Amino acid sequence: MEVDGGAPLDDKAKRMRDLLSSFYSADPPPSMPSNTSSRYATLDTINTTSFDAEQYMNLLVQKSNLENLLQRHVEMAAEIKNLDTDLQMLVYENYNKFISATDTIKRMKNNIVGMESNMEQLLEKIMSVQSRSDGVNTSLFEKREHIEKLHRTRNLLRKVQLHRFIFCGKEQFIYDLPSRLGKCIKSEAYADAVKYYTGAMPIFKAYGNTSFQDCKRASEEAVSIIKKNLQVTSLLPSLLFPSGKLFSDTESIQARAEAAMLLKQLDFPVDSLKAKLLEKLEQSIDDLRPESRDISNASVDCDELSKQENFIDSVPSTAHQASTHEFVEALRAYRVIFPDSEQQLIKLAQNLVTKNFEATQLQIRRQIRSVDLLGMLRAIWTDVLLMDEVLPEAALSAFSIEAARVAVKQYIDSRFSHLLLTISDALTKVQCRPKEGVEEEYTLESALGASKKAVTEGSMDVLQDFRQLLDDDLGLLVKLRALLNDWVQEGFQDFFRKLDNHFLLLSGKINSTGQDQGLTEGTQKEKIISGLVVVLAQLSVFIEQSAIPRITEEIAASFSAGGARGYEYGPAFVPAEICRIFRSAGEKFLHLYINMRTQKISVLLRKRFTTPNWVKHKEPREVHMFVDLFLQELEAIGTEVKQILPQGIHRKHRRTDSNGSTTSSRSNPLRDDRIIRSNTQRGRSQLLETHLAKLFKQKMEIFTKVEHTQESVVTTIVKFCLKSLQEFVRLQTFNRSGFQQIQLDIQFLRTTLKETAEDEAAIDFLLDEVIVAAAERCLDPIPLEPPILDKLIQAKLAKKSEQSPASSSLHGFSSP
Repeated sequence: MEVDGGAPLDDKAKRMRDLLSSFYSADPPPSMPSNTSSRYATLDTINTTSFDAEQYMNLLVQKSNLENLLQRHVEMAAEIKNLDTDLQMLVYENYNKFISATDTIKRMKNNIVGMESNMEQLLEKIMSVQSRSDGVNTSLFEKREHIEKLHRTRNLLRKVQLHRFIFCGKEQFIYDLPSRLGKCIKSEAYADAVKYYTGAMPIFKAYGNTSFQDCKRASEEAVSIIKKNLQVTSLLPSLLFPSGKLFSDTESIQARAEAAMLLKQLDFPVDSLKAKLLEKLEQSIDDLRPESRDISNASVDCDELSKQENFIDSVPSTAHQASTHEFVEALRAYRVIFPDSEQQLIKLAQNLVTKNFEATQLQIRRQIRSVDLLGMLRAIWTDVLLMDEVLPEAALSAFSIEAARVAVKQYIDSRFSHLLLTISDALTKVQCRPKEGVEEEYTLESALGASKKAVTEGSMDVLQDFRQLLDDDLGLLVKLRALLNDWVQEGFQDFFRKLDNHFLLLSGKINSTGQDQGLTEGTQKEKIISGLVVVLAQLSVFIEQSAIPRITEEIAASFSAGGARGYEYGPAFVPAEICRIFRSAGEKFLHLYINMRTQKISVLLRKRFTTPNWVKHKEPREVHMFVDLFLQELEAIGTEVKQILPQGIHRKHRRTDSNGSTTSSRSNPLRDDRIIRSNTQRGRSQLLETHLAKLFKQKMEIFTKVEHTQESVVTTIVKFCLKSLQEFVRLQTFNRSGFQQIQLDIQFLRTTLKETAEDEAAIDFLLDEVIVAAAERCLDPIPLEPPILDKLIQAKLAKKSEQSPASSSLHGFSSP
């Protein structure tokens, strides 16, 4: 029972239903055994038939306190009152229903009284009508039979008279049929001849062996001539001679179709040639794309073909148009001759469109121009419009638009892939060694310039190609304009993401996948050169600051009318995101370059400090060779960054400009006091004083943010190398001579590097830290006297100047 037309029952209705059920139920619900009830009695058994009041009260007293007992008493009193009220309402409702049922029964009894007498009267009247009807039929039976016999006789006489009239007319027609057929043959009125002959066929079949035998033979001879003439006119010669054309120019397609239909009426086996004609139409599809077959030839270079004059612009050519019209007319004739061939022809036409687009997609994979693609699409669309006139049920326009959607999307993707390959080639030339006989080497500056040109000019060329597709009025492309705008924007978004990923592959930060293996094959096989990394860093900055704004302007000017992808997906091209990606990439590649160069120098420094036995080191005679190697590496770094990075503001960070201590907290006492003091114990005491003084000195900021300038990169690398040098020194133990050798090498570096970095104070501080670290690890830290130190340094400078005057400076970064 439901309330308010299907609403669920409330608690009160459910309770009333349960009461009714318990009241009218014949079988009481099974109760639990007494032993089970006493064993598992709970406070919830009050609603069961096996309820034990005494046990329930004992259990309630055991589990409840006085306050709970009083509350339970109030609740039970309320429940008893509600149950009494519900039971009373239930009794009232049932009483009302019983009264209503009694009234209904009384009304039914009153209505039935008198109905039986009326039914008896009706039956008597029906029997009376039936008896009178039988009397009328009996009295009129003889007259009706006579009238029907006379009517049948009259109809028979009319048929005999009509038959004699028709037969006499047809008899004369049969006698005149051979002469009529001869006149039709002379006047080439084959349709009338077939009509006359097919009309006489029933008489020939019935009376052909009687007096009409001669007429039948003469008529058959005339019909054989008509069949031969119709075969010449119809489609059948092209089927019997497959080497010839499908049609000739002597007869129209309407005349040929009419001839084939007349042959079909003369019981010529035209239907048996249906499959053969369809097969010939399928074979003729390849002849409809002569230009496509030439283009798709794998042995022909697409670039050479595209340079031929009017190669694609001539599509559709005269020969192609003629072949297409011939094919369309063949479809029309085939449909006339075989009306039930609609599905086969639709499949045939769609197959032709599919093959045309497959040939187009093959050319797209070979990097064609947009004008070439437009020529192919225009030829396909022309064929589609012609076939639509014959087969409107095929819906070739919608079918070709779906295929064109795939082809145009493939073309856009291929142009972006080609652009990515062009940029990759411009970058990977740095990795390739120059061939024999080629003196000029592909420098980093050339790689940066070529890659910038590839990004900007390549993007503009791609946009120009896409704009030609967008501005063309070809009906096939007009319906794809909204999608074309979205594809261009999505393509650039995806292209720059792939370009960033490709930069990571070239730098060696991530491994190449199967899709990108071809782009990085020449790079991954060899060791990544550091110069390529700094090129990538500067190229990323160029893309962020120059390329993206320019491309954004072009897209906003020509490709902003998109929206086919739906507003819920957001904009297709997000310049801010791309700029953020390449800003981050530029910083990552710059730090990667610094790390690569620093690690290479660290290997040299590690070898320098792990090879000799510093405890047994001899007195220093000259500056060690590792200093020359270190300076050579810095010179190579300067050469690379000078090609790629711009110069910064020429303001060096002098010692007096530092916000920290103007002197090293540990080195100045060594340079001044330790030169004078010769006692080892007093020198070590001075080290303790230096450490105490350091606690009260202000810290110097050594490592700052790296900028995309020559000075910033070189300075950062020098700082990292000196910091590594300090750590290597801390791992060794020196005697007096070893300490003096370190002092001599560092002093020479101080002289040479004072103009290399823009932060002179930080460089001096790090050099002093190296000397202090060596003194801390020295058994007898007695430094060289200043005259001896200056003499050895001047000798090294003179020797170096004699060997290579140009090598005394780091290509404009340092000078002695």
